[in-house]
Amino acid sequence: MKYLVFASVFFLTTLVYSQELMANQILDNAIKYHDPNNKWSTFKGDFTVVMTTPNNSDRTSEIKINLQQEFFSVNAHRDTVTTFYSIDKGICKMKYNGKVLDSIQAKDKNLSCERAELYKNYYTYLYGLPMKLKDPGTNLDNTVEKKSFKGKDYLVLKVSYDESVGSDVWYFYFNPRTYAMEIYQFYKTDKNGKVKFDSGEYILLSEEATVNDIKMPKIRAWYYNKDDKYLGTDTLINN
Repeated sequence: MKYLVFASVFFLTTLVYSQELMANQILDNAIKYHDPNNKWSTFKGDFTVVMTTPNNSDRTSEIKINLQQEFFSVNAHRDTVTTFYSIDKGICKMKYNGKVLDSIQAKDKNLSCERAELYKNYYTYLYGLPMKLKDPGTNLDNTVEKKSFKGKDYLVLKVSYDESVGSDVWYFYFNPRTYAMEIYQFYKTDKNGKVKFDSGEYILLSEEATVNDIKMPKIRAWYYNKDDKYLGTDTLINN
């Protein structure tokens, strides 16, 4: 009996350990696909993103990222308005139609350093995937799911985050042959940490643009999870 109990515990432990290795292996393979020369940690590059949304004019954002120098900037144009944010080693700068703003002027234009930080996190996260899934505070679930989405089969990894990082739960869909990331999806959680499946969005990734050896999605189309309503498309233009 003791032997059987021990064998059962050993089997379950081995199973969980194997699943963990499998999830980590898929992530590592995906990173090798998108960052074959291990360049993300020292990424320095600039690119343009055109955001197209229903019933709005396009917004064109010129983005510069230098991870080693701790620099980020985004210069966005829509209609006759241009807004500029930069964070250089923690120092924030803002401009409106080319004019440098102080904190009071920025508030009048609905600009803030908090928004600059939000943009920095947004662009470095989404265009740094899947490499960013190795960041501290990121919790990769041990289980690998096999799912079919819109007629295609995927290997799916579930990711949650430490409370200090974020409360959303994300799912990342990888091509089972190439390990290219083709979809990501997130859900909100309630106060108890339970996933709210009528919340959040999914993002379909298509085509690729290589920016300083990093394979990034060229086109990202955003939809609501609850009703598949189309929200908009981001198109990356390699400068």
